[in-house]
Parts: sequence; C-alpha cells; structure tokens
Amino acid sequence: MSSSPLTDTLAIPNPHAQQPGEVVNALDTSADRGLTDAEVAARLKTYGHNELAQAETVPLWKRVLLLLNEPLTYLLFVAIIVSVVAWVAEGRQGAPIDAIVIAAVIVLNTLIGLIQELKAADAVASLKEMTSLSATVTRDGNTHVINATDLVPGDIVQLDEGDAVPADARLLSCNGLMVAESALTGESVPVHKTVDAVAADTPLADRLPMVYSGTAITQGSARAVVTGTGATSEIGRIAGMISTAETTETPLQKEMAAVGKTLTIVVTAVALAVMATVYLVTADHSVASLVSILLLGVSLAVAAVPEGLTAIVSAILAMGVRQMADHQAIVKKLDAVESLGSAGVVCTDKTGTLTLNQMTIDRVITADGRHHSTDAHATETLALGAIASNARLTDEGPIGDPTEVAFLTACSEAGHTVPRVHRLDELPFSSERKRMSVLIAQGSGDPDVMQLVMKGAPDVVLARCAHVRTAHGDMEVTPEVRARLDEEVTSLAGEAYRTLAVAVRKVPATSGGEENPEQSLDEEMEQGLTLVGLVAMIDPPRPEAKVAIAQAQQAGIRIIMITGDHPLTAKRIATDLGINNPKILTGAQLNELDDEQFAEAVETTAVFARVDPSHKLRIVTSLQAHGHVVSMTGDGVNDAPALKRADIGVAMGITGTQVSHDAATMILADDNFSSIISAVKLGRGIYSNLKKVLRYLLSSNMGEVLTVFGGVVLAGMLGLIEADGSVILPLLATQILWVNLVTDSSPALALGVDPVDDHVMTRPPRRPDQRALDGPEWARILSTGFVMAVLSLLALDACLLGGLIAGDDDVATGRTVAFTVLVILQLVNALSVRHAHRSMFIGVLSNRWLWLALAIGLLLQVLVVYVPILNAAFSTVPLDGEHWLLVIGCAVVFMVLEELRRAVVTMAQRG
Repeated sequence: MSSSPLTDTLAIPNPHAQQPGEVVNALDTSADRGLTDAEVAARLKTYGHNELAQAETVPLWKRVLLLLNEPLTYLLFVAIIVSVVAWVAEGRQGAPIDAIVIAAVIVLNTLIGLIQELKAADAVASLKEMTSLSATVTRDGNTHVINATDLVPGDIVQLDEGDAVPADARLLSCNGLMVAESALTGESVPVHKTVDAVAADTPLADRLPMVYSGTAITQGSARAVVTGTGATSEIGRIAGMISTAETTETPLQKEMAAVGKTLTIVVTAVALAVMATVYLVTADHSVASLVSILLLGVSLAVAAVPEGLTAIVSAILAMGVRQMADHQAIVKKLDAVESLGSAGVVCTDKTGTLTLNQMTIDRVITADGRHHSTDAHATETLALGAIASNARLTDEGPIGDPTEVAFLTACSEAGHTVPRVHRLDELPFSSERKRMSVLIAQGSGDPDVMQLVMKGAPDVVLARCAHVRTAHGDMEVTPEVRARLDEEVTSLAGEAYRTLAVAVRKVPATSGGEENPEQSLDEEMEQGLTLVGLVAMIDPPRPEAKVAIAQAQQAGIRIIMITGDHPLTAKRIATDLGINNPKILTGAQLNELDDEQFAEAVETTAVFARVDPSHKLRIVTSLQAHGHVVSMTGDGVNDAPALKRADIGVAMGITGTQVSHDAATMILADDNFSSIISAVKLGRGIYSNLKKVLRYLLSSNMGEVLTVFGGVVLAGMLGLIEADGSVILPLLATQILWVNLVTDSSPALALGVDPVDDHVMTRPPRRPDQRALDGPEWARILSTGFVMAVLSLLALDACLLGGLIAGDDDVATGRTVAFTVLVILQLVNALSVRHAHRSMFIGVLSNRWLWLALAIGLLLQVLVVYVPILNAAFSTVPLDGEHWLLVIGCAVVFMVLEELRRAVVTMAQRG
C-alpha cells in the first residue's frame, strides 16, 4: 500500500453509496491486514485522535460579568456612584447606607444566577465522554484491543454483540447484525444491517451498510472499516452543531432589558429636571446648597429605581423552579421557567417522548380473525413466539431484542405461561434470512418427535407454510387463504404496525431417543410448517400524551412532531394522539426545498419524519425566525443541537442521553409529555405573577418619584417653602429607602406565589412581540403612581400651615403623615395589582402569604412611627388618632379610585 495523503476533512465521501472493496481501496487500507503502525501514526497527525474537542470553559469571572450585563444593573451601579458622591460631599457622616443596600442587592442577584448556571454541564464534554471506549482492531495482520481515541480512518474493527460502536465505519461483512440507533436517528427499534451499498442521498436512518459512533450492537457481529473519527463522525458533526448553535434571549430577559432602559431614561430625565428646577428657584448657590440639590437627585434615583427588582424576580423564578420540580420538570436556568409559559410551538421527538419506547404487541391475527393480545385465541401464538426468542425478563428489566421482549411482555401481561422447553438447536435471525427457527424437545410428549418453531417476516414465513391453524383444526393454505393473509399484512403495515409471523411443525427424531435426540437443524427442515398466527406490534403512544396534547392545542400551542422514525409510523402516532392537521414531510423532501419553500413548509407541517439533526436545528431556527417562541423536546444525541437552539430545550430524564440533558434547559424527570403541559401552566402563572410584581414595584416607585417631583415643582402651591426661600422636601432620602424596604420586598415576593388562574390555559400564548409592560400597562403604572403622589401630598398639605389646605402641624409631623400614607397606599396597591381588570376584592383571601406580608409591612410602619430610636433614624414623630384617620381616609379614596378606573377601562374595552 502506498502512503498517499488523505484529505484532512473527510476520509471518503458517502461510503454508504460504495461497495466494501471500493471503500477499502479509497481509504488505502487492507481488509485482511489493516494499517501498519507507520500509517496509523501518519493518519493520527492528519486526522487527530478519535475524540471531540473540549468546548472552552467559561471562567468564573466571565460568568459573573455576563450576569451583570443588564441595563437595570447598570442603573443600580449609577445609583451607587451617586450615593457615594453625595455621602462624600456631606462629609462622610456615618455609613453610605443607600450604596451598601443597593450593592448588596446586586451581589445577591448575581449569586442566585451564578449558582443556577454552575449546575449546567457542557454538552460537548458529554459527547466526548460517550466516545471514551475501547476497540478491537486489526493492524499489521494482528488483532489488538486499543483505546478508541487512537482509531483512524482505514482501521479495520471487529464489532460484537454488546459493543458500543467506537467510530463511524463501513461494514465489510456482518452476521445477523442489529444496531440500536435511536439516540442518533430516532429509530425506535434496532436496525438490521447489511453490506449492500445504498443511494448517496439515503437518509441517515436508512444507511444500512454503515455503523455510527455512539450507537450499540444489540445482536450479531461484523467487520468494518473506519470512515469517520472525531469531528468527522456523525456524532462529531452534532457536537459541532451544538457548539455553534446560538442561544436565544428569553422573553423575560428581553422584558427586563426594556424595563431597565425605560427606567434609565425616566430616572435621568426626572432627576435632571427636578435638580434644574430647584437650582433655578433657589437663590443660594453655595456648596452646601449644591450638595442638597445633589442629595435630592439621589433621593429621586432611590425612589425611581426598584433596587430589589432583579433579586425579587430571581427569587420568584427560583420558587418557580421548585414548583416545577414538584411537577417532575427540573429547570437548569432561572429564566427558562417563564420562557416555557411563553411557548407558542412545542417541537417534540416521538420515540420515548410521545411513545413508551417499548415495542408492544397490540393485536394477534389468526385464521379466525384479529384478537387482542389478552384474548385466549392469542395464547398459542404469543407462547410460541416467546419460545423462539433469546430475550428474557429480569428484575432489573428486559434484556434482548425489543421485538422478542414484546412476546415475553405480552405473555406476562395476559397471564399466559411460556412453557419451559429444552432447546436443541437454533438458526438465528439475519437480515438475509428474515426469520429465526429453534428446535425443541417435546418434553413429556412423544420422545421420537421434536418441534420446530419459526418466527419472522410474514412473507418469508408464509412461503414456508403448508397449513394454517384455525379454531376447528389445521387446514391447507389455499390461494384464497394466502391472499387474505397477505391483505391483512398489507393493511397492518398501512396502520404502521410491524408484523411478525409464528409457525410450527413437528420434526421426527432420527436417532438417540428422548435422552439424546438428533439435534441438528438446517434450512431444509424449514418447510411444510403450520402458520399459527401473526402479531402486530408498535411503540404505543403514552396514554397521558393525548390528553396533554389536547390541552396544549386548546391553549393555542402548536404541536410539531420531529422524528427520525418511518413516516407511516410517525403519522400513525400523530393521528392517534390528536395532533391537528398531521401533514407529513420527510428529510429527503426537505432537502429539495429552497429557503423560502422550507420556511413555508415549516409553517404548515405538523409531522417531520426521517430527519437528521441538521433538519431539526433548521426547523427550530425557521420557527424562531417567524416570531415563534419554540420549545423543543427530545432524548437523543440527535436532538441536542435543536435543544440548545430552542428558546427552551426539554430533555427526557429517564431515557434521555447525558448529551441531551446538558444541551437542554429543562429536564422531565418522568419522561412524561403531560409534565410539559403542567410546566407550561406553571410558566404562564409565573409570567402573570411577574407582571403583577413589575406593575406593583414600578407603580409604587412612580408614586415615590411623583411625590418628590410634585412636592418640589409645586412647593409654592403646597406651602413647602421655608422662610429663607429654600424648598422643603416632602420626603427624605432615608424615608424613601424605608418605603422601599417595607413595600418592595415581602409583598412583591408574596405576589410572586399568587395562585395560578384556572383560566390561564384557555388563552393563547402571548405574541413574541407583545410586551409585558405595553402602553396600557405603563399608563396604569403612571396613573396609579400619580394617585399615590396626589394623596400623599394632599395629606402633607393638610398638616402644614399654608398651602391648599390649612393645617397646624410642624414639618416633621406632616412628613411622617405623608410618609405613612405612601407606605399604606403601596400596601393596598399590592392587593390592587393582582387583577388587571377585575375588582381587587375577587379572591382577596386566596393568597395567605400576601396578607402576612401586608401585616408585616403595617407593623414595621407602626414601629418606625412610635419607636424612639427609629424616630431619630428616619426623622419621624408619633402620630395621634386624627392623623391615622387621615391616613385611613387616603387609603379608602385610593381603593375607590382604583375600582372606578377598572370599571371605566372594562366598559371602554367592551364598547
């Protein structure tokens, strides 16, 4: 052999389309002797080791910076800087409390996000682990067991039952070879392999002369020549798609970014306007005055920015994570909790997700008709099929070929006893024979007679049958009977069933008697059989999946099945599950479409069959390009790229591979599709609660901003002017900080666990471009804040001399009243924001945590009013009964105005 260099990208294109000898020659190797050590060394330099490149680990410091890369966080940093500058300008008295509190909030929020992210492993690292195997290889004419990472294209490998395939390889010879490829192709049962070449454009699942890295040999043996290693293998190609698949921003991330930007603009504009106004109306422009103006700006910044917003949102999402875990949905990323509730399309794998991933005998067909597997008519067919089997049931689970396990399981579930027999010989199943025969002793029967039991493809078995068994005895197979049975098989195939036939015959023992009968079995004996029956098997849908899909479709969620399985099987399962308009396209058909046609097909097709990982990824990407929030479910290696690219990838916890677990953002612990719908409901509920929290925090903070802004701008009208002409601030910075402490924490968290509305799954998912805080929401936030500010300022004015309402209290008392009014109004606002359009009193007692939070808030406010040490810290004074009546009156007016606003909005919408 020459040592001519090979291409460094792919050893040989389309090896499945070439004959074994052509592949061996193209790879410049020997089918008998393999490669020499020198050639192996040269190819290792060219191709590298048979392993996947480790994805670059994101260092901890970079993860922290990414978590801090949020507009709202930037705004908090600015607030810290301004607070520190003001503290320094004041002479560094005490500690910069504002800055410390805001910094603590940032640290807490970052820690929560970091802990969640550190739980996720890298998907490519898992793929690399899957390929850490040993391999039996022929080199220089000798057989060696080597580390699979040392394999190179051109190596000759031996594959046996139980082996994991160490690299992509073209079969040179095989004997009854069956390979489990579901993790790679989605094919639900092991595939019978052959050495015959197939067309170049054959889908991955139908490339019978190929075996692929990461799959497993379930039966038989083979010799093969390695054609792809490392990154050039199919599993390597998937790893490449995972590493290059873009992750998308969740709807919540987009919303928080938008809120941060809006707040930044509002805070900057209001703070500058107020500081400029005060500067212009104040005659004193000394350093002390300028510091006071700067402090006013800090007060406004503190008032406008809900410092705890990001931490509270993270805490609510973390509580959602725990809720979903109770419903068997394990979330790895906080933002994903809300994303699933926004999903408008759920792309789901079939095998193991919508189905049980367990071949099940559904019907038994005899000459007398169709029977359920539990019927007495099915007993003999099932028992004989179980005898002609090498599978077995153990306490740890079934072992063996899934179709053979199906016979044993059917017998067990129907209460049929599989007779104990003494097997004398076996002719195994092979892709060429398409049948398996066993020779058994009769036991207590005639010692001179043995029994041959055959199971296999119906056309093959029926061709060897002379009789067919009926309830009235065996009868001859006439052309009419044969035609009827052929028609039955065709009908079952059209219903996506896999069919097997079971037949028997008595064989005379030629020597040895009962103790030592003649044991040889050859194909000449496989004639003149009696057909006992046919079995129809299928990987059945999960019983709960149909209900879950109906609920999803009622909620406006589109279900798309994407599978590597056969089109007929896929369509049958889709129809059985009630998927709307199950139009079907195959991967081969998709390959013929240009980008525009592909996009149109994705919008109108509900079932995609015989697709490979690149198709899945392209489908998800196309849906996202059309504005859909996409959830993708799957369990195999072939699902991993699409799981990573989707807005939320959902992996199966039991049957899913580690690769799919790592690529996904959510794992279903019970592999139950209905758990997805439960998670969707929870996700929608969490989103609704997050809207309440945003509405509550922003409207409350707007009340603080407008109170300070209104008090400064309208100081003359409200009597807030000192004798020297300086402006009396309606609230102090420490008081604003206290308001945020009392009202922005526990009530907001309690709103985050508000019970999920029962009607949440009767509404369609929100549009991707629909903002949580749209125009009407911002109008409500501003109007609520305006009412709070007006009532607080009127309460202040009512206490002070002059202004619109004459009072007789000092400034400290007036501030304390306004301060208390603002706190109480914000606590009442927590009840108000629970419903956007309905009365705040509907279901008012359903959230006990909210009432506990309101009680704590009220108690804290009472303490800050009456405890002397708190009076000194927050510049408050005790209030008398008349003042509390004023506070309660403002609260009642606020509730009335909120109820009137709801009524007006509701009537306007109906009109």
